[in-house]
Amino acid sequence: MRSDVIKKGVARAPHRSLLKALGITDEEMSRPFIGVAQAANEVIPGHLHLRNIAQAVKEGIRMAGGVPFEFSTIGVCDGLSMNHEGMKYSLPSRELIADSIEVMAKAHAFDALVLVPNCDKIVPGMIMGALRVNIPTILVSGGPMLPGFYRGENIALNNVFEAVGRFQANSISGQELKEIEDYACPGVGSCAGLYTANSMNIWAEAAGIALPGNGTIPAVEARRIRLAKYSGNRIMELWEKDIKFLDILTKGAIENAIAVEMALGGSSNTMLHSLAIAQEAGIPLTIDDCNKISERVPQLCSLSPGGRHYIQDLDRAGGILALIRELSKKEVINLAELSVKGKTVGENMRGAEILNSEIIRSLENPYNKEGGIVFLKGNLAPQGAVVKRSAVHPDMLRHEGPAHVFESEEESSQAILGGKIKKGDVIVIRYEGPKGGPGMREMLTPTSAIAGMGLDREVALVTDGRFSGATRGASIGHVTPEAAMGGPLAIVQEGDIIQIDIPGKSLNIKLGEEVIEERLKRWKCPEPKIKSGYLKYYLEVVGPADQGATRNIKNY
Repeated sequence: MRSDVIKKGVARAPHRSLLKALGITDEEMSRPFIGVAQAANEVIPGHLHLRNIAQAVKEGIRMAGGVPFEFSTIGVCDGLSMNHEGMKYSLPSRELIADSIEVMAKAHAFDALVLVPNCDKIVPGMIMGALRVNIPTILVSGGPMLPGFYRGENIALNNVFEAVGRFQANSISGQELKEIEDYACPGVGSCAGLYTANSMNIWAEAAGIALPGNGTIPAVEARRIRLAKYSGNRIMELWEKDIKFLDILTKGAIENAIAVEMALGGSSNTMLHSLAIAQEAGIPLTIDDCNKISERVPQLCSLSPGGRHYIQDLDRAGGILALIRELSKKEVINLAELSVKGKTVGENMRGAEILNSEIIRSLENPYNKEGGIVFLKGNLAPQGAVVKRSAVHPDMLRHEGPAHVFESEEESSQAILGGKIKKGDVIVIRYEGPKGGPGMREMLTPTSAIAGMGLDREVALVTDGRFSGATRGASIGHVTPEAAMGGPLAIVQEGDIIQIDIPGKSLNIKLGEEVIEERLKRWKCPEPKIKSGYLKYYLEVVGPADQGATRNIKNY
């Protein structure tokens, strides 16, 4: 056992003495030590109940003969940090979380790990940290929030953001806005739509590093507690068989996860995290690889915010295993990949069936023939940009319009809510990339304002920042190279014509090569927005979005 280095032999008497101060008995010294990493806090609704999940995990570990040790990581609530300086810290927190997992697991010689995250950057951050340690590992999340219910319809967080735009457009009253605010988020769990948190928890299930049901069982159901206990049981079997994290999280497993995200039309953030996780695992993966998967995988689900169904509906329709089984008929799933259940993907999906053919459609009746996320390239994004195609109205799949340029998210939000954006415009928000932000902020406030004001079928948005999974509309992010690194986005001028062709996978500015080169020669890098603290360090070492925006100075 790895943990023997802190508990076995005469020289480890001091170590054992400290362990006994925790209440560890001599009998327990002979058992495997299992780290239980949870990110519970009283800030994130999706994390408020994670201590209960961790407690169930520990009970499962003890039932199977292990000794659990619970420890904590940080977590940022993307909703609360949206549209102000706080969002600059969201993506950078992923690296701190990864570091904390590595530090705790290495320093205390755990024999195995159970990861208990739920929201946004916490899920990939924990995965990345566990990959560095590469011991038996399983993930069990806190589960999705139930949608709210208002005037006969389900609603969720994105409806509140969009309601602000509707109020500004005088289409709802202040009382209606207050009622939507009151009912949208009814309790604990990761916000109810197919946003980044739920997308990543489904990603983990599809990759085989979490048990079936991880991505869809609602946070408030007892099934979630049972799943946590089963996960505690399973980690002991993984330890006994010495099945390490990298034995499961292979290239084929990551491809399976991406295929499922394409079939769902999940958050575009999942592509950023997929690239980062692959890099941490030493697995070659590019945006071109992701596009190839998108071309082969049809979109079979349409969940909020792009559709009217929610995660609980997907769960009741058969869940991720039913979706995987349907995709397997097209041979886009690697069925031989091992999962933490101890079985292959092909074995896991046996017996799964689609229980509602509108929520999970068949291959013969897809929502779209290609996947819900696509990467674009062109003279405005030489290294790529990403769009959640599943949330784009058909009228906006191809669009050409004049650029309305902003140097920050705040400037754009003021202009949109102030009625300064016209039909046909292409909003350009730059200097919001990994380095330029720094921190690559999400742009849910401007995109929701566009949708709320009824402009999402007529206005596009292009940025080197990111978008929340709650975003809908022609919102193109992750433009690389980013403006702060001298990418073409930096030289876009007011009124320049931007050409968007999502089916053709292209993003261009209607300028000649000579004009672009001349403007780039005259461009000067602006002073960094942040000159102290963690973000100063982060902007100095973070790499580009097309490589996952990981902390690796060699990327540039």
